[in-house]
Amino acid sequence: MAASAHAGTGPAAGHGRNTAAGALLGLGTVAFVDEVVFHQLLHWHHFYDLSTTGVGLVSDGLFHAFSWFATVASLLMVASLRRERSFRGPAFTAGWLTGAGFFQLYDGLVQHKLMGLHQIRYGVNLVPYDLTWNVLAGILLLAGVVLWALTRRRARGPSGAGPERA
Repeated sequence: MAASAHAGTGPAAGHGRNTAAGALLGLGTVAFVDEVVFHQLLHWHHFYDLSTTGVGLVSDGLFHAFSWFATVASLLMVASLRRERSFRGPAFTAGWLTGAGFFQLYDGLVQHKLMGLHQIRYGVNLVPYDLTWNVLAGILLLAGVVLWALTRRRARGPSGAGPERA
């Protein structure tokens, strides 16, 4: 489908679709790395640690499926953007950083601390783990938001309605 025939086209819509595709991949990437490294390889925790190991494994499977679906959805969006010749790497990267940072910060603050679904690790002083996890999340999120603002401004052009380049 040509970009001009696509509803909601233009600089803002193209930027938003690139950013959304990146955010989904960022979310899927961080969830995938968390699942593989911390759940499966290191055995530090499960997605849900407030029940039996069996329930924890099922919750890990659902979490893994979630990360996979986010990744596949992102790649389908990228394929569509490329087919329409409207894929913009910087806007996609801004979305990836924002999605990755947001999900990691949400995991570290809401799931670990507020809801207590699991901790990064058990039987150790959590402060260095929590600080590392949440500071990295904040850096990713901040970098994504800054890049998003820059690419958004570039997509609008100098008069606010110029051609999309980001």
